[in-house]
Amino acid sequence: MRGSSPGGCPSWRAWGKKPRPRRSFTSEFKAEIVELCRRGDRSVGQIAKDFDLTETAVRDWVKQAEVDAGERDGLTSSEREELAALRRENRRLREDVDILKRATAFFAKETR
Repeated sequence: MRGSSPGGCPSWRAWGKKPRPRRSFTSEFKAEIVELCRRGDRSVGQIAKDFDLTETAVRDWVKQAEVDAGERDGLTSSEREELAALRRENRRLREDVDILKRATAFFAKETR
């Protein structure tokens, strides 16, 4: 199928728009955007448009701020950071174990 990615979703070429490059924002900037949303002067969509952000990103920031404030269930930002760090460490340790298994097998074969 022309204009489709392997997953079946239309590629950016089919829509005529290039994907936006991934950007990162400081926690201070996110907090300011969340505060603007909480004030209620403008809609989330309008704030997103005014700051050239995606509405989804702004909604996610608001939701995460509510979790961090204890107003909503979910993992707090610090819990998310800890989970990510533990997953990285777990992946590294699994790689270490795999290397040791291969080395053990190699040396066991060499000593026969």
